[in-house]
Amino acid sequence: MKHELILEGLNCANCAAKIEKKLIDTPEYSDVRFSFATKELSLNCDKRNIVTDVQAIVDSIEDGVTVKESDDAEEQEEETDKVKIVLLCLSAVLFIAAFILHFREGAALPCAILSVISAVLSGYEVVIEGVKSVLKLRIDETTLMTVAVVAAMVLGEFVEAAAVTVLFGIGELLEDKAVEKSRRDIRKLADIRPDTAFRVENGGTVEVPAKEIPIGTLLEIPPHTRVPLDGEIIEGSTTVDASSLTGESVPVDVTVGSELLSGMMNNDRTVRMKTTKLYADSAATRIVRLVEESAKNKGAGEKMISRFARIYTPVVIFIGVLIAVIPSLMTGEWTLWIHRALVCLVASCPCSIVISVPLAYFAGIGAASKAGVLIKGGRFVEVLAKATCFAFDKTGTLTDHHISVKEIKSCSDYSSKEILQLALSVEAHSAHPIAAAIRDYVQAHHISEIELKDHTEISGHGVSASDGAHTYSVTKAKGVSATAVTRDDEVIGLIEISEQPRREAKSVLAELKALGVKKLIMLSGDKACACQAVAERIGVTELHSELLPEDKVKCVESLIGQNGSCCFVGDGINDAPVLSRSDCGIAMGLGSDAAIESADMVLSAENLSALPKALRICRRTVNTVRGNIAFSLAVKVLVITLAAFGIAPLWLAVVADTGVCLLCVLNSVRLIRQKH
Repeated sequence: MKHELILEGLNCANCAAKIEKKLIDTPEYSDVRFSFATKELSLNCDKRNIVTDVQAIVDSIEDGVTVKESDDAEEQEEETDKVKIVLLCLSAVLFIAAFILHFREGAALPCAILSVISAVLSGYEVVIEGVKSVLKLRIDETTLMTVAVVAAMVLGEFVEAAAVTVLFGIGELLEDKAVEKSRRDIRKLADIRPDTAFRVENGGTVEVPAKEIPIGTLLEIPPHTRVPLDGEIIEGSTTVDASSLTGESVPVDVTVGSELLSGMMNNDRTVRMKTTKLYADSAATRIVRLVEESAKNKGAGEKMISRFARIYTPVVIFIGVLIAVIPSLMTGEWTLWIHRALVCLVASCPCSIVISVPLAYFAGIGAASKAGVLIKGGRFVEVLAKATCFAFDKTGTLTDHHISVKEIKSCSDYSSKEILQLALSVEAHSAHPIAAAIRDYVQAHHISEIELKDHTEISGHGVSASDGAHTYSVTKAKGVSATAVTRDDEVIGLIEISEQPRREAKSVLAELKALGVKKLIMLSGDKACACQAVAERIGVTELHSELLPEDKVKCVESLIGQNGSCCFVGDGINDAPVLSRSDCGIAMGLGSDAAIESADMVLSAENLSALPKALRICRRTVNTVRGNIAFSLAVKVLVITLAAFGIAPLWLAVVADTGVCLLCVLNSVRLIRQKH
């Protein structure tokens, strides 16, 4: 049984990693994944109610975190924040008063009293958590802060102790606000599903839960509301905004017969539609599911940070002990060197890295979803960022779906009309573009369908059906660029299909080349002549034709061997194997379940224009991660070096910790707001 939980109040990325690891190590839980960016925990367990058990595990690592079935504690958290802000403001006022008294003679006692009160008001939670961490044999930033504050007071540095707690409190508050703001921004990206719908009944409408609506239900979509489920317009016309699904801001005109996808915004007039999918299978739900899943699929960089934090903290503590002990033994100045060691410990806290790195990946994934690109995890952000080789399927990917029947050739006693009638009947349940072209053609020529049974679709080969006496098939013709219609394996006619490159294909490939992509390869099951005609018009650098699905897999494996990695862009069920095999499989649109499940990235607009945007976003995300790590380490090394020589005070170490963390978090969140 799959469980989805929220860890309310968890703002420590290092603690989050420890909680996740402990849950993974617990035998009764499997497929444990936690997203620090959204506070969402998913796992599988045979037990129906696991909140109490998970809460016990969380409490053993981090106090103040509440495990919930859903995120319903925002109001309570806001009230808690208000109390923290009031206490912090009072603490800051007392600190300022103590700081002024510090420079007056004879005011040592009132200065010390005000400093202690200030430190208690702003730092009591940190000290409590730090003591609990020590009792749990765990070293984290609260432990380091507790040691620093207590030691400063023991050494008589009361004003500095107050300064440390006030600055740390301000930094933590700003950091938590920035992280929570980014979480809300990220959640908004997936907040495109209406929970209710207006069902038409008895001449009026009734508002009902969208989850309970079956296929075939008549719904009314008023202006300025979102479409709740996928369906087809049966009455009225309007324009819809599909930007939440596709990233394209241009409104689309729709009328009777047009498809509506859940999440689209109705701009103008009321329309009525008949649902074609359940709530769980509709486009908006798919997008939300993909975005949520992406947060739980960690990139190599995120996993590296978790390992880094486990090793880094003990190492810096050891360095701090060396700074405190060795010079003190040599000079006898224990107070001086213990103080310097405390500065080093506080400055070395790794929060800025362990928080900002996973947040940057998810912010990048969120930015991509706004641009109409759904990325299933940080690992694929990294793969796409360094990709220099792209392979593309031809039909439906580099060419559009508006292919048409060019010519019908009879190879038997069957007339052209009979050949088309058989092809239409065999392809009756197929979603392949050629089937759609045949249906469009026969509809224009008023050709009716005949009843066949036992429809079978063979991936990469074609479709067959039977009338009880004979088996009819529509397959690729051998030796020519056409579709063959056969009866009992005998060709009775050929249907030539013409197709056009996508309008954006040439410019997208040129843009990819400008971004440094060296190889753009077409992989197709079509004949060489048909492929060559398309390739010459759009500018691919390499062409492989007449490929079965397994041949495409072999081609991609070969490209991976030659180039180190290969991304594949395709659509349709026959692309599922190669989408899975490539380093980053990119599916076109939300049509084929098999393609979407196999892909690592989805271009929801069913348009190639989003691909260069995705490449730029992924590169910017990886650069942000690297920048955050480099900046954090550089500042920490600088402050630790200054502290070792007695130049950096304790308050500067706090700024190096919380200040740098805040800057890195803001730098990560910036990815969501940038235009791409």
